[in-house]
Amino acid sequence: MPTRPSLKDIAQRAGVSTATASRALSGSDLIAEATVDRIRAVADACGYRPNVRARNFRAQKTMAVLIVVRDISNSFYLEVFKGVERIARQAGYSVLMANTEGDIEREAEYFEMLRDGLADGMILMTGVVPEAVQRRRDAYENVVVALEMIEDFSGPQILIDNEASAQAAVNHLLALGHTRIAHIAGPIPEGMSVRRRAGYRLAMQQAGLEIPDEYECHGEFNMQSGERCARALLDCKHPPTAIFAASDEIAFGAIRHAHQRGLKTPQDLSVIGFDNIAFSEAFLPSLTTISQPRLDIGERAMSVLLDVMNGKAAPGDPTILPTELIVRESTAVPNPDHN
Repeated sequence: MPTRPSLKDIAQRAGVSTATASRALSGSDLIAEATVDRIRAVADACGYRPNVRARNFRAQKTMAVLIVVRDISNSFYLEVFKGVERIARQAGYSVLMANTEGDIEREAEYFEMLRDGLADGMILMTGVVPEAVQRRRDAYENVVVALEMIEDFSGPQILIDNEASAQAAVNHLLALGHTRIAHIAGPIPEGMSVRRRAGYRLAMQQAGLEIPDEYECHGEFNMQSGERCARALLDCKHPPTAIFAASDEIAFGAIRHAHQRGLKTPQDLSVIGFDNIAFSEAFLPSLTTISQPRLDIGERAMSVLLDVMNGKAAPGDPTILPTELIVRESTAVPNPDHN
């Protein structure tokens, strides 16, 4: 069996010192680019693989980061994870996805993992920090918040403007001629749900439209909430002709319930979602929605986390990435028979 090449072997074949070979293969910017390329070419040709355990022990690092989400079954997070992993792998890090299922105690345990040195950094996408963690002075070291803003968070945040994006969604329905527009929100009082509801209310207010109390229904970011709330909305004395759903999965549930009642989308009921998950385009009818730059969010969050872990200054203000209205088949002008 051939002997596994060592770092010393690579250095000798490349004609450099062992220290130079080590720096080149670890991504140091102190080595000339041509030398780095030559050393890496030798390493590839020899099938060299670094002793990760020994390297991590010397550096006192795990070379792993956590990405903490509220519901691992939600496909929305997969594209974000893909972006995080792409940047992490380039830097030699592995990524572990942690699932809280809305459990504050479980989320606190992940912070303890970070504090105990079982991970080097965290990308937090739950929109909340446990109260017990907030009281610690070192709570936010090597933590980047993504997607869901956390008020009074002192670290970097990579976000979208949920309120403005929701306003754009409702304005699309208004431009089609809808005036009876209802909203199915995510869990209230969570920040992301509150901000999307605020965008809905602002768009309706600017259009001079009052919102009946029964036109707002609160749920979770899932199909079951979409079905339950659509049932309540369509049972109203004056049911809406359009629904703005706070997530694509909510929108799928609303369309499903409308179909069960014999209503067609968009002929009888227009529905717009939020997220642009992969299934949105394949759904029948294909879903009009707000597209979040999920891959870019993941890449930005991991890039900033690498800077923070390497002692570089983090952005002082939240980074706000743009969203896009994607118009598909689930929205149309209102049916005149329903006015």
